[in-house]
Amino acid sequence: MTEQTATLPAAAHTGGDIANTRKVFIKTYGCQMNVYDSVRMGDALASEGYVTTDAMEEADLVLLNTCHIREKAAEKVYSALGRLREMKKERRANGGELMIGVAGCVAQAEGEEILRRAPAVDVVIGPQTYHRLPQALRRARSGERVIETDYAVEDKFEHLPKTDKAQIRARGVTAFLTVQEGCDKFCTFCVVPYTRGSEISRPLSQIIDEAQRLVDAGVREITLLGQNVNAWHGAGPNGESWGLGDLLYRLAEIRGLARLRYTTSHPRDMDDRLIEAHRDLRALMPYLHLPVQAGSDRILKAMNRRHTGEEYLRLIERIRSARPDIALSGDFIVGFPGETDADFEDTLRLVETVRYAQAFSFKYSTRPGTPGADLGSQVADAVKAERLERLQALLLRQQHEFAEACIGRTIDILLEKPGRMPGQLIGRSPWLQSVNVDAASSQIGDIISVRIVGTGPNSLFAERIER
Repeated sequence: MTEQTATLPAAAHTGGDIANTRKVFIKTYGCQMNVYDSVRMGDALASEGYVTTDAMEEADLVLLNTCHIREKAAEKVYSALGRLREMKKERRANGGELMIGVAGCVAQAEGEEILRRAPAVDVVIGPQTYHRLPQALRRARSGERVIETDYAVEDKFEHLPKTDKAQIRARGVTAFLTVQEGCDKFCTFCVVPYTRGSEISRPLSQIIDEAQRLVDAGVREITLLGQNVNAWHGAGPNGESWGLGDLLYRLAEIRGLARLRYTTSHPRDMDDRLIEAHRDLRALMPYLHLPVQAGSDRILKAMNRRHTGEEYLRLIERIRSARPDIALSGDFIVGFPGETDADFEDTLRLVETVRYAQAFSFKYSTRPGTPGADLGSQVADAVKAERLERLQALLLRQQHEFAEACIGRTIDILLEKPGRMPGQLIGRSPWLQSVNVDAASSQIGDIISVRIVGTGPNSLFAERIER
């Protein structure tokens, strides 16, 4: 999944007046699933009298929801903990208190190490146990340093409180919804199977219930999340076996749900029914994030991807045949151990063939505990940097070409939030681009027709078309 850093937006507390209400600041590192998890941790903490804040300085609890995909992501967390240690010391000197928690994948992988390196931390809690966060905090307030990283036997989603309508509305007209967690693919570069566990699918009834509550509160677009989201499977209404395609058909029946997306997919789980959903469902947006990681069959085998470059390209052809206007996004790793100049050229050729609307690319970094960390023939950092620069230049050119091709087109956009300029809103195109257009704030949540008139570095500009 794509990497990002975010803070959980502050939302009004709606559970009634609670004496001595505490405030929590949640900093999110990593993928969209961590963003979803941060929101649900905020929901769980609401039962303890916490309200979210976007000002760390006024928080009684600072929670870092962490990512372990790349080395720098983990080190960012330890750097942040060093600053929080000083903040905690200063707070105590002034007669106050500050609790510090670490959640997410770094917590899962390095629980004891976090407590050793960062004595100021009160709670360490993994991604499968964050429904236990309220109890963990109660234990920590009594003086215990708590680690909760055992894989939970119970279904954490069943134990999380249901988000009320006011909280959902405060978060906007788009929402994430986790339907699948974990990974059984064991790519040799990846820590996810060790931090998130094996593939688990949420039951259909849970997903439909949460989606319905989101739509009832005004959400217009839902993005389904999973480490391998298209590995989702479950029992249908009559006990038959369903996959992600069947789930999308069912969600598209929810009245008021205008748009559906999903991420992140694995090429091996892209089945016929899912491709048919792209063909048939107007609500399913024509945008697909389908990582390939490399173009060389030799490197793909070393990565344990279990598909070839040619198989990936044939899959893209099938998808585009079903949905000609679909835009593709991907992930790439350069400098995997043993990658030669010829292997890298294979990656460039694959990118030229596919023509991505957007993509994410990274230098390979060893992650302790993964098979890739023990491979020989590590690529020199200077070589990785040069290859990454070449790849990113190609991907950026393709992204700009895709954006330029949108000029003059008439499309529908979902208005999401205020823009930088007065009287301007930011909407989202079917292909996930930000679109700037003049519109009133009362129209947030509307889907309007616009004509694209220009491009910026990371967005499009449009004029309204009255229909």
